[in-house]
Amino acid sequence: MGLAALVRTQRILGIVLAGGEGKRLRPLTAERAKPAVPFGGGARLVDFVLSNLVNGGVRRLYVLTQYKSHSLDRHLATAWAAPPITGQLVVGVPAQQRLGARWYAGSADALFQSLHLIHDDEPDHVAVFGADHVYRMDPAPMIDQHVAAAADVTVAGMRMPRSSASSFGCLDAGADGRIHAFVEKPANPPDCPADPAESMVSMGNYVFRTPALLAALRADAADPASRHDVGGDLIPRLVAGGRAYLHDFAAGEVAGQPERERGYWRDVGTLDAYYDAHRDLLTDEPAFEMHNPRWPILPGVAGAPARVIGGGRADGSLLAPGVSVRGSVSGSVLGAGTVVEHGAVVQDSVLLPGVRVGKGAVVRRAIVDSAVRVGDGVEVGVDPAADAELHRRSAAGIVAVGKGTSLG
Repeated sequence: MGLAALVRTQRILGIVLAGGEGKRLRPLTAERAKPAVPFGGGARLVDFVLSNLVNGGVRRLYVLTQYKSHSLDRHLATAWAAPPITGQLVVGVPAQQRLGARWYAGSADALFQSLHLIHDDEPDHVAVFGADHVYRMDPAPMIDQHVAAAADVTVAGMRMPRSSASSFGCLDAGADGRIHAFVEKPANPPDCPADPAESMVSMGNYVFRTPALLAALRADAADPASRHDVGGDLIPRLVAGGRAYLHDFAAGEVAGQPERERGYWRDVGTLDAYYDAHRDLLTDEPAFEMHNPRWPILPGVAGAPARVIGGGRADGSLLAPGVSVRGSVSGSVLGAGTVVEHGAVVQDSVLLPGVRVGKGAVVRRAIVDSAVRVGDGVEVGVDPAADAELHRRSAAGIVAVGKGTSLG
């Protein structure tokens, strides 16, 4: 039974956890929540999970926000608004202190404080997905598997090297997919039976049977020792009940997705990871393809076409609508409305929407946030000592320029 049939027999509600602060992405998160950070020229990080759910048929979605959520709330209210006739509902829900004068104590507490949304909708199952990863995933096979197994919870997982797995929740599952153990960020991650060099880690995407979710949330809220985290507390509680199952992300297929993109998933929680994920977009056969008309990254960016004019040149780059290039751009991603003036050089960089690079300026190996003005002749990413005095530099030497800064 596919999701189209399941929608007729099973009521599915989607909840997206989008309250993350994203400290490691500063300065990009100094003025906005992490899920609102632009990516790939015109999208925002939250658009990937919303596109996956909506394209996959889960169209009633609540997005739980908290930290500096204004730009995220505005994006949801404008870019994701849909006529009622479509049956699509994407609503941002800020923390409301419904249970007292306190904010969310963790992701499980965010769900607990939002129980009214579940009670009002009366779903059979609740899909709870994270908001700040870059990937394509059809949720239909995961929901199919979850319903067929009569699972209390199904956890989307993916394989990664054991050497990198200690930063994630790790799963130990049997051949039938039943999860025997779930350990949050273990020092010694469990290996996969098929390959001892790999571990199965949680992607932070879950499908819950509604009664099981409600019971687990109430038990977690009453537990004084809990950190009230979905991965660290809620999932182990359900695993102990014996009805938790693994869904292997790499086994899924997405319409229009090339084989090279299968299994692609990036956590862009640091400046270097954010930069590297943009580099994945730029080869002749990119590891991740932003343009897939059969599984689009919604809602898309409207605007005038990008222009390379006046002797300008752009090579191996991604240019969003409204970009104007009169200088030289290579190996870079330019957000909507960005302008590169005559004689300017932009190389191996990520420029978010509305950046202006002045005449003769140089920007190399940098992430430049929205509405930055790089003055005529100014150099960014050329002199490490000078950059360190003015900007944050990542471990790999990527320079990050904060939103709205004027240089020179």
